[in-house]
Amino acid sequence: MEATELLKKVRRIEIKTKGLTKHIFAGEYHSAFKGRGIAFSEVREYQYGDDIRNIDWNVTARFNHPYIKIFEEERELTVMLLVDVSGSGSFGTSIAFKRDIMTEIAAVLSFSAIFNNDKIGVIFFSDRVEKFIPPLKGRKHILRIIRELLDFQPESNLTRLDVPLRYLTNAIKKKCTAFIISDFMAPDFEEALRIASNKHDIVALKIFDPVERSLPDIGMIKIMDSESGKEKWIDTTSKYTRMEYESWWNDHISNLTNILRRCGVDSSMISTDEDYVKPLMKLFKTR
Repeated sequence: MEATELLKKVRRIEIKTKGLTKHIFAGEYHSAFKGRGIAFSEVREYQYGDDIRNIDWNVTARFNHPYIKIFEEERELTVMLLVDVSGSGSFGTSIAFKRDIMTEIAAVLSFSAIFNNDKIGVIFFSDRVEKFIPPLKGRKHILRIIRELLDFQPESNLTRLDVPLRYLTNAIKKKCTAFIISDFMAPDFEEALRIASNKHDIVALKIFDPVERSLPDIGMIKIMDSESGKEKWIDTTSKYTRMEYESWWNDHISNLTNILRRCGVDSSMISTDEDYVKPLMKLFKTR
């Protein structure tokens, strides 16, 4: 992508997603994602009814009068985005490709994070970790992330979720909030997800295209697996073929839902033909 075109796209995404963040998401994000716990704020003189477990014995001894420690919620978070950059992101039949939606959602979450003074980092993955951007704050950092999302060229078209999840577990030492933005078309990853979710607060955002849910009746079509490159002719006029495909999709969704539930992971499904605002708001409000 030419530099001028890339900068224009970055600017368009910044204007759109920053506006959404400021007027819609910032408050919901703030409520939905808490800090890591409580942090020490100050000490003050003991008052009747205070919890004696919070007495600061060093200060008490110094002034010969009881003082207690005051704590407040630690608001600052580290947010990690695990973004699927495999070949299947290049699919889309309506408003946008899956990758376009992933990019905008990643930008919204990034701006939501910096509005709340949180750090934001990214792991780009296919069947390997393609790139790691360490968590930092600031607009320049966010714009770098958006540029990478728009222009990044992965080395592989395949997908594995266990690899980036293990990388997250090892690379980020303190608890963080991690969003997996993917179509989740990947082999078994439950064990890696369970381990990661025991350490971090994981949220799964499944991006899909409506045609992936059910085949349209449009005659003979040639399809290509964007990850393996394999091509195949399918007769979509066959009711049996359409039913088999729909059955496969339902099994896939059911299996994914069960995995996420067993691992204690919140999730949302977002279609490329719908506005992603509503499902994200619903997710934030239900946390």
